[in-house]
Amino acid sequence: MKLGVRALLFALCGLVMASMCGFSPDPAQKVGADIIVTAAPVYVPRAELRGAERFPKGAQLLLVHDGKAESLVPDFAASADANVSFDGEMVLFAGKQKAEDPWQIWEVNLTDRKVRRVLTTATDAERPFYLPVGRMVYALRTPQGFRVQSDDDGHPPRYQPMDPVAGPGPVQISFTRSSAFPADVMRDGRILFETGYPMGTGSIPEMYLVYPDGSGIESYRCDHGLPRWGGEQLTSGDVVFTQGQALARFTSPLAHEERVTAPQAEYAGAIAETSSGAWLVSARAAAGERYSIRLWKPGAVAMETVIAEKGEDLVEPVLVVPRTTPKRFPTALHPWSYANLLALDARLTREGELQGTPATVRLEAQDANGRTVVMGTAPVEKDGSFFVQVPGDTPIRFALLDAHGTVLRQQHGWFWARAGEQRICVGCHTGPERSSDNRLPEVLEHTTTPVDLTHARATDNAHAGSR
Repeated sequence: MKLGVRALLFALCGLVMASMCGFSPDPAQKVGADIIVTAAPVYVPRAELRGAERFPKGAQLLLVHDGKAESLVPDFAASADANVSFDGEMVLFAGKQKAEDPWQIWEVNLTDRKVRRVLTTATDAERPFYLPVGRMVYALRTPQGFRVQSDDDGHPPRYQPMDPVAGPGPVQISFTRSSAFPADVMRDGRILFETGYPMGTGSIPEMYLVYPDGSGIESYRCDHGLPRWGGEQLTSGDVVFTQGQALARFTSPLAHEERVTAPQAEYAGAIAETSSGAWLVSARAAAGERYSIRLWKPGAVAMETVIAEKGEDLVEPVLVVPRTTPKRFPTALHPWSYANLLALDARLTREGELQGTPATVRLEAQDANGRTVVMGTAPVEKDGSFFVQVPGDTPIRFALLDAHGTVLRQQHGWFWARAGEQRICVGCHTGPERSSDNRLPEVLEHTTTPVDLTHARATDNAHAGSR
């Protein structure tokens, strides 16, 4: 009897001590699901934005179950970039059967571990994401770096695409002469991708949105300047990303980023949100140390290590759980080689009032060799509106000129309009917090035919930089 009382007292004391000392279950058990991570001897952050190799010494996908890690595809020489299907049963990944192979897109069934090749390309194909309707998006290596592209994922679609430009087969999505890399697929169906700012010319990592057919390209936010990468959408709709030594987020009510008060660390980006609202992050204490996977509840003062591997960087955590299928995008591209762009008021901008009155807008494009070519000019109405026809699937940018031909404001980066796209914009880099008046643009009172700027003018065919 005395022995039983002592055992009971010992157990009660253990519970009290656990409460007082803050003892808790294994952090891996707190996640509430299996985890897949990429383990690599060397991980180079943002290498993809330079068209370089993120894992120069290879990598392997690890499946973490109850705190124990095992190789997900042990027969592969290298594997990375896991993306779990919407039903939680399959995983797309980038892999190499042999070390000398290029990265290709594969899929593994989590039930029986059977692997099938999804895509074969002549160069590296990396960072795949499932899209609805039997499609996927990924990064394809080109001489200019990576470009965003989509293709069939090998599963019969439940719905047929509404237009051939959205499939079947490969569809190019990004069109600037610089590296672009997918980061996430948003619940509204758009693709979140990363490239340098200013787009097509700069090196500061920035995030943009585009529809799966390559139309509707736009900045996620216009408060550029700080590096941003590793974006991931939360269940709230917010997008969390890293700036290296800090985390930040985009939230719907704000037209600028909001800093996340998180423990001091270096973050690799691409977080995963658990069902409890905690975040799985890849972080390290300082440069030179290894990235490990840690669990952090927003508002907490510290993170808990979920898994760490000696001599390995652990990045790209994903949860093996079903998730909401993004909305399908009904593409509206026409079978044209050009696009029509209507500006409602080019005078509106985040950068302050124009020091002059715009009289014309000049279109510049990049040719196949990356040279800047002037395509011509079009009139700007008194209300700031203009209507132009531009070459599709081509890097372009605009400059506003006064009556004397002096540049009042110009774009320093490049964007594109898909062939067959018809798009209306508010103004020049206006931002979501501003809009033009609800009225008929003056340009449409004069004509509904856009000014054709699809061919370089003989007198204007020169480098724009010489003007």
